[in-house]
Amino acid sequence: MGLSGQLWTRRLIGDLIAKLYRVRLTEPGVGKYLKRWGLSFQRPDKRAVEQDPEAVRRWHAETWPKDPGEGEGGRWGDSLRRPGRHPLRPGHRPHLGREGQDPVVRRAGNRFSVNAMSAISTKGRMHFMVFTESFTAEVMCRFLDRLAGHFDHKVHLVVDGHSAHRSKKVRDWLAAHPDDVELHFLPPYSPELNPDELVNADLKHSLPKQHRARNQAELAAETRRFFRRRQRQPHIVRGYFGGPHVRYVLDENPMSF
Repeated sequence: MGLSGQLWTRRLIGDLIAKLYRVRLTEPGVGKYLKRWGLSFQRPDKRAVEQDPEAVRRWHAETWPKDPGEGEGGRWGDSLRRPGRHPLRPGHRPHLGREGQDPVVRRAGNRFSVNAMSAISTKGRMHFMVFTESFTAEVMCRFLDRLAGHFDHKVHLVVDGHSAHRSKKVRDWLAAHPDDVELHFLPPYSPELNPDELVNADLKHSLPKQHRARNQAELAAETRRFFRRRQRQPHIVRGYFGGPHVRYVLDENPMSF
């Protein structure tokens, strides 16, 4: 319509009305019309501009409904990087102290982070690995070794297109373990299709609000505690599959879990 921005607001709708009909309405006035027409403000979903809608359609209609075989396990995997969060500096939050004496908050001088890899299933099972090095093909193979060791049947692992997932080293590992694990790749730039993305969001919201990890070891221990807690809460893990964009896992003739 020749207007700036991607989202409709009352101001933009008012500008459009003025452009088309030469009538200028106030924003509250536009809001009254919107309400009368049955329109309300909605939280928009974010999509990568590079996402291919046709690839997403094929995933829903063709790729995902294929059943790899009765009794074989399906898992959804993802990796995440969790940076260390330093304590708030003085001035970010009020501190009590004597007049003329500035309060001091001790914080780590260096930045640090940990990485994690997790896999979840609709039965509420979760497997994870926390590590301090970068996420590489070697780390992925180590995770596949650990994952395969938990099952006496083939595991179907759904992952994104990360370069480590598609690396030659991982392909060689899969070729050497054809009866243990098979990878299935989501469409590019489509993280909303992966239920394991909700694990990452859950982790971020579950961080201690007062305590801040002071070093990498504390951060890794804190991250492991989160995953172990969720392993004891299968109802929460199953809930990750109830999100509006991942419910298809349960509804659309899913793989045998």
